[in-house]
Amino acid sequence: MLTARFEDALVYAARLHAAQKRKGSTIPYISHLLGVASLVLEYGGGEDEAIAGLLHDAVEDQGGARARSGILKRFGPRVTAIVDGCTDTDQEPRPPWRPRKERFLRELRAAPGEVRLVVACDKLHNARAMARDYRVCGEAVWSRFTGGREGTLWYYRALVEVLSDPPAPPAEELARAVSELESLAAPSP
Repeated sequence: MLTARFEDALVYAARLHAAQKRKGSTIPYISHLLGVASLVLEYGGGEDEAIAGLLHDAVEDQGGARARSGILKRFGPRVTAIVDGCTDTDQEPRPPWRPRKERFLRELRAAPGEVRLVVACDKLHNARAMARDYRVCGEAVWSRFTGGREGTLWYYRALVEVLSDPPAPPAEELARAVSELESLAAPSP
């Protein structure tokens, strides 16, 4: 069962990300965080993992060390460690995209199961959203992403490979979602 800690994390995440929208849309960012937390629970994660699902982008997007300190104080070292494992950088300005993603993939390969679970749920939710947006916007969807079409598809395929060995719980579903995205984005004959 979820306790008052989860409720506190839900309110905390909603406040941290209150002004943030999903890339290229008017969708409140909290919808993504709720989706990730939901997937974490559906794939067997416990309360700490679900809280990390709500907070997985807080350090990266909402204040770096200050956000990390707040998470540690409110939710403890285990949740903080999971969030840190989901964070590809807390540096400002951000390092170049491709080397940052390559480093994240190397670190993810050796990450503990709870980090791999939250990352896999995050990327599954993102891949599904990209496929949905592609159906609406077509090729214009890639302009939302630093890696563009080729880089984004490379990164998501690499995530599937890393998260499949050993398999994170939603790895198969992530592989299907990425295959669908690749199929949608494939050049017409």
